[in-house]
Amino acid sequence: MIFLFFYSIYTMQNLWTVWAGIALGLAWLGAAIGLWLIGKARLESLGRNPEGAKAYFVPAILSLALTEAVAIYGFVVAFMSLSK
Repeated sequence: MIFLFFYSIYTMQNLWTVWAGIALGLAWLGAAIGLWLIGKARLESLGRNPEGAKAYFVPAILSLALTEAVAIYGFVVAFMSLSK
């Protein structure tokens, strides 16, 4: 049974599928950790200086958008590897 599992993994199409899943999972994991750290830093900065909320808003939104782009790039790479 285990032999059949490893044999099916090492066929070419299934190997690309496995690598696409790993790439997508790592990209989403990295984006999730980045979003968590950005949100944490924003809340800490607002706790220390509540008057600076307007000054911190635009940089926080830009950093959130750029971090989310990492997950989108991972999605694109995963589908590009499946189209080979």
